[in-house]
Amino acid sequence: MRETQTRQKVVVVGAGPVGCLAALYAAQRGDDVEIYELREDPRMCHPSQCSTTSGAIGLVLSERGLSSIRGLQNPTLLGLIEAKTVPMYGRMIHGRDPSGDLWEKAQNYDNVNGKVPITAKDRSHLTNVLLDELERTTNINLFFNHKFTGADLKTNQAFFQFRQGNLNLKHVDASFDMIIGADGAYSATRSQLMKHTPMDYQQKYDDIRWCEIQITDRAVSSQLSRNHLHIWPGRESMFVAVPAPGGTFTYTLFAPSSHYTAFFQSPEGVAAYFDTRFPGVSPDLVDPGSLHKQLMVNPHLPLVGTKCSPYHSGHNAVIVGDAAHAVLPFYGQGLNAGMEDVCRLFEHLDNHGVYQCARSQIATARAFALEAYSRQRVPDGHAIHDLSRANYLELRWGVLSSLHQLRKRVEEAICKYLPQLGWATQYTRVSFTTESYSAIVQATASQERALILASVVILAIMVILACCLLI
Repeated sequence: MRETQTRQKVVVVGAGPVGCLAALYAAQRGDDVEIYELREDPRMCHPSQCSTTSGAIGLVLSERGLSSIRGLQNPTLLGLIEAKTVPMYGRMIHGRDPSGDLWEKAQNYDNVNGKVPITAKDRSHLTNVLLDELERTTNINLFFNHKFTGADLKTNQAFFQFRQGNLNLKHVDASFDMIIGADGAYSATRSQLMKHTPMDYQQKYDDIRWCEIQITDRAVSSQLSRNHLHIWPGRESMFVAVPAPGGTFTYTLFAPSSHYTAFFQSPEGVAAYFDTRFPGVSPDLVDPGSLHKQLMVNPHLPLVGTKCSPYHSGHNAVIVGDAAHAVLPFYGQGLNAGMEDVCRLFEHLDNHGVYQCARSQIATARAFALEAYSRQRVPDGHAIHDLSRANYLELRWGVLSSLHQLRKRVEEAICKYLPQLGWATQYTRVSFTTESYSAIVQATASQERALILASVVILAIMVILACCLLI
């Protein structure tokens, strides 16, 4: 006689957007879910008290993230999330010509298929909407102020410490059939997996510091197009403005640490620095005095990228999002890649029959599913890590290059007039499709080889023709 199917117990560590999505995916399949978050409930405190530096860089939702949310088949939730988004149809590049006049030039994200936007999203709103949905879901229990301190993967026990302010009040044990780590780049869950399974791990800090600049005057912000990502490329550095719901922007400076050191050593040089590298930012958008003060006071935060392999341990532990692959923010894919992890993870759990088999077979089926998940997502995590790092060079330098613009026009022309070739720009593939990141790297490399070969052939024909004319 077939055993009766019983629910799994799933513990999720981390209640950011990716952890919330993982909890909802599990609950949708009938699992009993507990989700634990180190910080307090962001809905219950003033933003100045609860905000963290991790969410200040403008958040972008593209097709991968939206597709993963659609996977819940919850139109109401999707509508709430989309209600406070700002469509961005391209980049707006800012500069100054030799005569001293300021200019701005739009670069559409997709000139072939019409105006296809990516969306800027307020992180706190996204998180709060997902948390509200968790609380409405009867088979999810949510715990704030709980620090994950460890896990025994042999006995399926996770350990937490309940905290109130600076006080550690009590220890909490939680049993699980599967634990999902969604606790960010400095993941404690990943550290526990390393104790139970051989894992390659790489962490790299690039010499890039970011500093948020507050410009709350909406009249000033109205000078900028609401439907573009604004970039002031400064060769070694860049200044960006990402539209936010409510008519404001998130402004961020990205620069090497030596540049910030120079601000402290020569405060009078700040105005000249911005005037030279980011013309039009100060005093047009921000008063020089306010800019200088903020650069002195606001944190200058590092950017970390991580790679690891595998993303799971045995049959009962797995990591998603930044816990698996922290990426630099220059492709706007950190959140989207994390949400896609959740979607792919549960696809593998479904495909391996975890939710159809008898209780005694679940652990085996889940082990195969987690192995398949790692096998698929590790190459993709490594690929988007590398793509994001490389895109920083394009944003701070390449967007000004005539060669970059020429290649963009050539590729768009191929897409438009020779669609049978299946040609697409790398940015289109990353931001407007769900094609795997690793496949995109391969496709882009193939297209680059084809362009080089075509250029050589065209050059050779031109040389031959020139020689024939001379004869």
